[in-house]
Amino acid sequence: MNKLIPTDTIEILMLDLLEWVGRKECTYEETMEAWRTSCPRLTVWEDTTDRGLVQRAFVNGRALVGVTPAGFDFIESRRP
Repeated sequence: MNKLIPTDTIEILMLDLLEWVGRKECTYEETMEAWRTSCPRLTVWEDTTDRGLVQRAFVNGRALVGVTPAGFDFIESRRP
């Protein structure tokens, strides 16, 4: 976890990312375009993948991003 940004800020952004990815099928490219940041201290994608909350899968030659069961648990625990 990034020590320069408060944990609650990163977790709020992680929640936003998970909810965004969970709405529809997203390619890795779409996800990176939407969640790109110019701030190297915001490691939302890295933190989310490191915690196993999202995964990439290759389907028909496309890299898709999806929320894992742990990711859905993360959403549910913060949005009861």
